[in-house]
Amino acid sequence: MSVRDDHELETGDEYALSAAADRTRFTLHNKADGMIAELRDDDAARFLKDYEELKIQFPDWNADRLLAQLWDQGGYGWLAQQEE
Repeated sequence: MSVRDDHELETGDEYALSAAADRTRFTLHNKADGMIAELRDDDAARFLKDYEELKIQFPDWNADRLLAQLWDQGGYGWLAQQEE
């Protein structure tokens, strides 16, 4: 499956999140820094758990706030690489 087959889950001014249809792969994009974290396997499973927990805990958060929390506090920014 290519990145083109991904479905956008969240989008904001600073961050975007897309996922494979089966949610086994996520792409977290920090637009401001031009960085992308490709999350697969165990990282994807952990990300999905963290993402769903935040969505339940903070249902009023917009996409940028939610994804910034995952990027910074969740540590997913450490897995990012410069966008090509």
